[in-house]
Amino acid sequence: MKGVKVKSPLREALASLFPFLKHTFYFSVIVNVLVLAPSAYMMEVYDRVVNSRSHNTLLMLTFLVVGIYILLEALEWVRRQIMHDAGMELDKSLREHVFSAILTARIQNIPAGGAQALRDLKSIREFLPSHALLAVIDTPLALFVLILLFLMAPALGWFAVAGALVQFGIGVINERRIREPLLAANRSALGAQNYADGVIRNAQVIESMGMLDHIHKRWMGRQQEFLLQQAEASDHAGTNSALSKLVQSLLSSLLLGMGCWLTLKGEIHGSGMIVASILGGRVLSPLVQIIGSWRQIESALESYHRLESMLRELPLPEKGMALPAPTGSLSVEGVIAGAPRSPVQILKGISFRIAPGGSLAIVGPSASGKTTLARLLTGIWPAMQGKVRLDGHDVYQWDKEELGQHIGYLPQNVELFEGSIAENVARFGKPDLLKVREACSMVGLEAFIEHLPKG
Repeated sequence: MKGVKVKSPLREALASLFPFLKHTFYFSVIVNVLVLAPSAYMMEVYDRVVNSRSHNTLLMLTFLVVGIYILLEALEWVRRQIMHDAGMELDKSLREHVFSAILTARIQNIPAGGAQALRDLKSIREFLPSHALLAVIDTPLALFVLILLFLMAPALGWFAVAGALVQFGIGVINERRIREPLLAANRSALGAQNYADGVIRNAQVIESMGMLDHIHKRWMGRQQEFLLQQAEASDHAGTNSALSKLVQSLLSSLLLGMGCWLTLKGEIHGSGMIVASILGGRVLSPLVQIIGSWRQIESALESYHRLESMLRELPLPEKGMALPAPTGSLSVEGVIAGAPRSPVQILKGISFRIAPGGSLAIVGPSASGKTTLARLLTGIWPAMQGKVRLDGHDVYQWDKEELGQHIGYLPQNVELFEGSIAENVARFGKPDLLKVREACSMVGLEAFIEHLPKG
């Protein structure tokens, strides 16, 4: 029996961007044709203007090439804007899922959760309109330039193919040399950031107990490890980028020399050797940009793999059938429970019932399972065995947006969210000020609020 294929939300979101990529490709075709305008201008000046000595022809050709340059820059802006819109569309389709996955990961004690997922989404979004991706789109179009070289002279075409193969080899070597150091650097950077976040959260303890110097040395050790690994990756990337540019420059000069040799043999026109040099540079230009941007490409790929894994593991909860408001009949049926993703059992065989309007106080020493039971009763954590039911319905499976209107939960560590007191009391829905005032009055907050600025 074949396993059920798990959907990839990230792949589906990227697949939905195909219309943006298609339009960008169309504009890229036009851009790669127009970018040959300087070569055509040069040929016309050599072959037509110099021989005819016509100032009017030179003026018209110059106006034409200036117009093409302006159009070329406008088209470059348009295709970057299209990919920017694609990035915004990707963010729009995934941000709810990513935010939900971060909260779920926090609740279920999944280490991969946290703000890193938001940074990964930002990294992918910013990669879409980058020069690196546009260079990838331009790469197939370099074949068009290569065909022109073959039409000029087969020898020029084969020489450009050899240069392209050398560039491809540099790219493969670059990928192999930079991958491991960059992966290690990213892991070390994340570890150093998490360590720093923990230190900041406990700043008062560190300061009061005189631990700052030792903590700083520990953080510096992690930071130094990250910097060394990043430096290694940068060295490899810089070396290969310089080598790639060297090959591009050499190919342009060698094509110029070969064009001159073919001109002396009478196989191409005099201006053809200069045009061949320019076209050869255009063949390798996308590959040079890709190799020069390889760190950005690797970073985007790493973000992609992390985000895809997280979104696969934590899908958006499906909306169930709407249930009526609970009357308050609570039953706990033979519950065995512990922290999510932990085999340790904190509660064993807990059973009790509370009728509507009833109350129950649970008293016990620290770490006896009171918080675990509270999380089970509110449906935050699932039970390993047994059920927690409210009005006969499984609390964990209940839609939390519906259930949350009837549940109050006060954890050990409490803080207000950013916003007004009214918004916090109304759980960030539309505040009904009469109900907010009534709720504040019930808990004795009116006097406190009256002494705040602007009441």
